[in-house]
Amino acid sequence: MENNKEELSMNEMINEIEKSMTKVYVGDIIKGKVISISQNEVLVNIGYMIDGVISKNELCESEEIEIQDLVKPGDEIYVYILKVNDGEGNVCLSKKMADKIKTLEKLEEYFKNDKIFTVNVSEVVKGGALAFVDGIRTFIPASHISYSFVKNLTSYLNKDLKVKIIEFVKDKEKVVLSAKEVEKEEIENKKKALWKSLKRGEKRRGKVVKIVKFGAFVDLGGIQGLIHLNDLSWKRVNNPSEILSVGDSVEVYIIDFDKDSNRVSLGLKDVSEDPWNSVEQNYKVGSVLEGTIVKLMDFGAFVELKDGIEGLVHINEISEERVLKLDDVLKVGDRTKVKIMDIDKKRRRMSLSIKEANNIVVEQLNKYNDKEEGFTLGDILKDKLKGFKFEE
Repeated sequence: MENNKEELSMNEMINEIEKSMTKVYVGDIIKGKVISISQNEVLVNIGYMIDGVISKNELCESEEIEIQDLVKPGDEIYVYILKVNDGEGNVCLSKKMADKIKTLEKLEEYFKNDKIFTVNVSEVVKGGALAFVDGIRTFIPASHISYSFVKNLTSYLNKDLKVKIIEFVKDKEKVVLSAKEVEKEEIENKKKALWKSLKRGEKRRGKVVKIVKFGAFVDLGGIQGLIHLNDLSWKRVNNPSEILSVGDSVEVYIIDFDKDSNRVSLGLKDVSEDPWNSVEQNYKVGSVLEGTIVKLMDFGAFVELKDGIEGLVHINEISEERVLKLDDVLKVGDRTKVKIMDIDKKRRRMSLSIKEANNIVVEQLNKYNDKEEGFTLGDILKDKLKGFKFEE
């Protein structure tokens, strides 16, 4: 009876020991603790009745790395069960297989959650670039390496990129990344923040990115706005390239914006310096001044008196004689005397006359000529114009 009791208690003890041991199966991934290392293998305590063994070629992809550079006694690592019994009573383990599966599981989670992470471009190949995530090879197509067009991919070699996974097939270990999608998302977030912060009348610094006939486009940091030709300067501008060049950093005014139509109107000229604000103080009806012809139309000529101040000489105010074609008597760029006939500050209009300005000179000459016989016309002009002041 006593022998039976002892046998029973021994069996019970064995059962208890077996219960306390981890059950392991081929294909399991479990955590173990490194007990010892040698030149060719690593002994790992996996909580089983016998310890597991990792051969050097199951530690990592590269066999050139020394074991002691990868693990040391006391390290806790995940291992994959290759064999429960290799025929000699050993449990064969693989760290590189466990690492690969763990990494694929991590990448699968990244893919499902649209997570952004960082990779380093290690190689440029046909059609794109390669990056490795904990030993897993990933591919970045050329069209997804940047939001902008990239002509030479080698400029991205050894460069860190923020990416997200756009294609993932776990059983084929296929992982396709995109830096473009991350940049696109960042740009969209910047745009949203910028739209919220825009205020009419405020100043913003931007960069000239494109020049067209009707104005210049300026990047404000994610949103492009247009400086129309008329808002470049108070003086008349025929071509934006007279004032700006692509790449210029400029300070602009926010004139208006409409998020729904994605339009922002900008101004380069300072509103506070509008010459029409003081037009009535600086210009008087009846005054004769000298200006420059800046534009010819069928109905008359525009004459610039000062930057931002222009007036119209109607075709009937060109000469006492009938004028059929303006370009027969006037040329853009000509300097001419004009008389101010009317000023409309509210409508920013000024009426000018060339013939009235000429009549004043002629009248003065006639009066002088009646009194000063014997003088040449040159003498009369020279003497008379000393006392006649033309306003500028």
